[in-house]
Amino acid sequence: MATPTTALPSGDELPMVGVGTWNLDDETVGDSVRAGLDAGYGHVDTAEGYHNEAAIGDALADYEREDVFLTSKVLPKHLGYESVIASCEASLDRLGTDYLDLYLVHWPNPAISLRETLNAMATLVDRGMVRNVGVSNFSAYQLSAAHHISDVPIAVNQIEYHPWNTQHDVVEYCRETNTVVEAAAPLGRTEVFEDPTIQAIADEYDRSPAQVILKWAVENDVVVLPKSTSPDHVRANADLFGWDLDPEDHQRIDDIGRHQPVYDHPARDWSSDTYGISQ
Repeated sequence: MATPTTALPSGDELPMVGVGTWNLDDETVGDSVRAGLDAGYGHVDTAEGYHNEAAIGDALADYEREDVFLTSKVLPKHLGYESVIASCEASLDRLGTDYLDLYLVHWPNPAISLRETLNAMATLVDRGMVRNVGVSNFSAYQLSAAHHISDVPIAVNQIEYHPWNTQHDVVEYCRETNTVVEAAAPLGRTEVFEDPTIQAIADEYDRSPAQVILKWAVENDVVVLPKSTSPDHVRANADLFGWDLDPEDHQRIDDIGRHQPVYDHPARDWSSDTYGISQ
């Protein structure tokens, strides 16, 4: 069964559930991608910084390209105009495709002009290499600037989103600007499984904590990108449709109100390989 979709400004349909591939090595990512696509996800999310695009490309070769919504991301150290173009070309080569359905700025980089980055993104769209453009880990303030200067619609903001970190201000601004919210680390990298509210609801519904968390996010119109090394868990994470959370139970999760990010912390290691900003 194919998952429901949400419309992007271009008219393209983005599946509400995608295969997350962060921190999956070449030996496991192919099995996860195949399990997800066979279960109806229709959507694969990767990045040049994940170092697994070639293995994902090998798995995608078994499927019709038009049946897969494919996303990749450019590292913040590569946000100069020519570097964005080169990074996209390299990702396409590793993935074995001639276009991406969605290309994201992986993290904002205050050392490089956002206008320069988005001009490069517009060039990629003009060349047919990218169909939709988005950002990742942008605050409402940063996203507002991107919308203001971009020549192409900013279709998506992929942020850390789960019951312990709902980022209400960012989500609200995305809603106001017709920007689709994608949940990176939608399961809080499994930490949220221990939440007593999640455990209680999972027991009441005879569902896994992961299914409850993902269902809650999808009911909030947030695209989820769960990641697992287990094909069985990948398939189980797709079982989100044909059942609903009772409104009171959904509200119980909304009310958890705990601000505990698992990766999107204020400080950055600017000298790391991700950013590569020298002094």
